[in-house]
Amino acid sequence: MDISLHLDPDIIIGVDTVNRAGSICEDYGRVLIITEQVLYENRSIERLTTILDDSGIESIIFDEIPSQATADVAEAAAMLAQGARCSAIMGFGGQKIQSLARTAAIIARTKTTVFDLIDGMSSNDNFIPYIAIPTSGRDPFLFAHHFIAIDPRDRSVKLVKSPQGLCVSAIIDGNLSESLSGKSASTTAFDGFCVAVEAYCSTKACFLSDALLEHAIALYTQMIDSFMEGNTIEMTGISTNAGFLTALGCTVSCPGIGTALAFALNARFPVAKSWCSTILLPYIMEKLVSARPEKLAKIATLMGEPTMGAPVGESANMAIDSIRRRMGILKVPARLKDYNLSLDRLVPAAEAARSLEFVSSSPWTVSSDDAYDLLKQAF
Repeated sequence: MDISLHLDPDIIIGVDTVNRAGSICEDYGRVLIITEQVLYENRSIERLTTILDDSGIESIIFDEIPSQATADVAEAAAMLAQGARCSAIMGFGGQKIQSLARTAAIIARTKTTVFDLIDGMSSNDNFIPYIAIPTSGRDPFLFAHHFIAIDPRDRSVKLVKSPQGLCVSAIIDGNLSESLSGKSASTTAFDGFCVAVEAYCSTKACFLSDALLEHAIALYTQMIDSFMEGNTIEMTGISTNAGFLTALGCTVSCPGIGTALAFALNARFPVAKSWCSTILLPYIMEKLVSARPEKLAKIATLMGEPTMGAPVGESANMAIDSIRRRMGILKVPARLKDYNLSLDRLVPAAEAARSLEFVSSSPWTVSSDDAYDLLKQAF
């Protein structure tokens, strides 16, 4: 198949690359920083504003982000950016923050509302430039021309298209990444692994995405094994590289129903997306054994399983056994019911997840009933 690859931003990746934020913003007199209050704890926000101040860039902080924020929060940020005459909007935080920053940047100079975007109205070129400084390396839409937003009317997830040229720069600094310690931290690796596996097995996959995602899968496996050994010394760099490769691979390919369901559950309930992905992962892989056995067999090899000389089907099942074994050792979340969720309330989440456009590129036909069946299995 033909490959069409266009990345909007200049990408700067490495240790302490946040120090270059000032030079990136030198053409913008005033910048609105949309961020989350947890970043005050390690003084990351203070560091960023100091870097901008030293470069003569005035910054305004917008950090009034509820834990269960929906897309309408972006309207308040957009109004602040417009009133303060900001020339750029910077997203400094995880996936939720990046989604809100992108939304605010799209609507800040127009009369377009969040509901217009969510309902599919095409965005125009009259936007404020958006700069991404992610603190999570697991955003599959970081370089894509669309992203997930949460509809405030019913907390469903929607895929919003962003105009070409919106993101002018992305700074990926491993030292700003989320903390990778403690039991629940291992779910970040399973979450990234799930996204990478789905994109690797997508009908949109090609030789380029395969090369990127195979490396990402190997790195996520290394992360998981390091958690099992209690060794997290070099984890940040591995996590950053794996997340970057996955985001780049998803720009060529795309994730699938497991990723969609994890976003949908997180939008409706106070359960971390990484936990949802972790729980769903083995059930997604079971479906992929039938749909993409050769890809699952390759994944088993990347995970270090003894696939040499084994039939494809047997090797494919090794990948599932391998991931379940690792999940058991790390004692990560295994059932949705452990988070006080009601099975009856999961139907809208299944329907919202299935409606996301990229799910149609799954290697098997996924209906709303199929999506709900996956949730029932994981319940």
